[in-house]
Amino acid sequence: MKRYPVAWSQPARLDVLGIVDFIASDSPHNAERILDRLETRAATLDQFPERGRVVSELFLEGITTIRELIERPWRIVYEYDGTAVTIIGVFDSRRHLHSILMERFLQM
Repeated sequence: MKRYPVAWSQPARLDVLGIVDFIASDSPHNAERILDRLETRAATLDQFPERGRVVSELFLEGITTIRELIERPWRIVYEYDGTAVTIIGVFDSRRHLHSILMERFLQM
């Protein structure tokens, strides 16, 4: 089975660091568990990069190369260009993300 490289953008790494730091202030054990969940979920993209759905907020803007995996309550947002996967960000799914996603996408 073909494998695709999965890379984390610097903003995505900072997103995860923020999540882990916030959770660690209450429970270091839970922070480690959450970090493992997010990294494990993202790593599955190396074999199945098209498994995530197209991000609906960006689809409305005509952007169809950006997909997401859900690891509740977070959205792991990534771009798949046919040869590689780049994790763009990890966002709390309870937030309104249209403007955040557009800004992040335009910075790429």
